Amino acid sequence: MLDAIERYIKHLVAERNASPHTVSNYRREITAFMTFAQARGVSAWDQVTPALLRQWLASLHTAGYVKASVVRRVSELRAFYAFLRREEWVTVNPVLAISAPKLPQRLPRPLTRAEVDALLAAPDATTPQGQRDRAMLELLYAAGLRVSELLALDLAAMDLAQGQLRVTGKGAKERIALIGKPAIRALEVYLADGRIRLLRGAGGDDGPRRRKMDAVFLNRFGQRLSISMFTRTFGAYAAAAGIQHRVTPHMLRHSFATHLLDGGADLRSVQELLGHEQAGTTQIYTQVSQAQLKETVLGAHPRAKRDSSLRTG
Repeated sequence: MLDAIERYIKHLVAERNASPHTVSNYRREITAFMTFAQARGVSAWDQVTPALLRQWLASLHTAGYVKASVVRRVSELRAFYAFLRREEWVTVNPVLAISAPKLPQRLPRPLTRAEVDALLAAPDATTPQGQRDRAMLELLYAAGLRVSELLALDLAAMDLAQGQLRVTGKGAKERIALIGKPAIRALEVYLADGRIRLLRGAGGDDGPRRRKMDAVFLNRFGQRLSISMFTRTFGAYAAAAGIQHRVTPHMLRHSFATHLLDGGADLRSVQELLGHEQAGTTQIYTQVSQAQLKETVLGAHPRAKRDSSLRTG
């Protein structure tokens, strides 16, 4: 049974270009199910039944797993069995016979325009790190990038004259991201000053090391900035901006999409800019815009303010 898991992991890496985090989750959680099944006398994947799967779901609930975690595990197992069927290791996918818990739809929370402005102004643009961070925040909001896409950027992927970035998204799929003048100016300042000082401070101001360092965003050692380091820095900027609620870098991507739709952009264009394969993934942002519009009406319309019953309709 373990051999099938390893074959599937190789498939995820080689053919699906799955991230190390995704691969780690799949290996750990499918292996955990295998251990559960083997403890109940199962010695092959084609011996797993819907009844056994329901026992497994019950065990997860008993162990206190939250619904989102259970749903993810069911999804992973369903995809694994689809692979086993294609490889003819099994003849049926028993996971199709069970239902995962239903999750309530949670709308992404965008920042307000005032919060975005305060966040973008938080870095100290007189320091190399501040210039770098200002450019990163501007890009996240200007282009709706994922943090992984931002930090993977190389110098050759940027065309500042055209205001374009070549971005590699999920599944190694490339798209062109568009940026405006504020983001271009922030990048120009960083590239002309901050990035050079970061390289110089790391002892790479000239020579082979500098020529080989293609990453746009560098740490103080002259190496590509990590996601964990940026996330910690981001939290400090959110606090400095006076934002009271919890803020994550991904909220700038949510804000990008919501503010575009609020400004009249069509859904298809936003879908392309975000790199979503399915329009339904982007559709959720129209609900965010509608929710914000409702709150505006409830807070501003005289009849809405006087009649609290309108708030429950």
